[in-house]
Amino acid sequence: MKAIIIAAGMGNRLRPITNNRPKCLLEINGKTILDRQLETLRACGVNDISIIRGYKAEMINFPGLKYYENTDYQNNNILNSLFCAEKEMDGEFIVSYSDIIYEKNVVEELLKSEKDISLIVDEDWTEYYQGRTEHPIEEAENVIIQNGKIVQIGKHVTAQEAHGEFIGMAKFSKIGAEIFKEEFQRVKNTYWGKPFQKTKTFEKSYLTDMFQELVDRGIDIYPVMIKKHWWEIDTNQDFEKVKKIFST
Repeated sequence: MKAIIIAAGMGNRLRPITNNRPKCLLEINGKTILDRQLETLRACGVNDISIIRGYKAEMINFPGLKYYENTDYQNNNILNSLFCAEKEMDGEFIVSYSDIIYEKNVVEELLKSEKDISLIVDEDWTEYYQGRTEHPIEEAENVIIQNGKIVQIGKHVTAQEAHGEFIGMAKFSKIGAEIFKEEFQRVKNTYWGKPFQKTKTFEKSYLTDMFQELVDRGIDIYPVMIKKHWWEIDTNQDFEKVKKIFST
């Protein structure tokens, strides 16, 4: 099993503390966010890990990892950033955002899935948004599930209709990886410079936009349901809250 961590973004909402470092290198109780991700993945037997770097790339320099560069990180978004590491999608793999911390059981549940495309979805997610004024609940990447499959995903799914929140972690089988790559190339050729799903241009699209496109094309995407045991660090408010949690 491989893992690809998308760590190219600038972390603008965490300024000024990201003025001099990528947000994955912010320290939570003596360990960086990335340190904690690597520890958890390796504890689950995932040792073939690639990082996609962009902003302050030279600072992300851990031994034993593979690196891919998104040199255009200021002009694109998570989806196109991920495909800087397309070479690693030659078999089953996990993809993870770089601004989340997750416990071992979250990865273990994902690894158990035998589906071609599986997404971690937190069904007990709304409590995390209490008092989270800098990242309100309207910005959650929510999902709607019908007959055990994801049918809607993205920030357009309201809290009232959502069955859970996509945490930013997914798993692809070898077949799922091939489908994902093939569909990405199709939409890239069709939508480059044009609106795509919920974004003004394909270049700025999110991973969830691609997942919705797959669903719209009749490709099955399955949720792996969890209850908490993960944290997102997207704003200074998040950072201070998570530091308190890990200091106790």
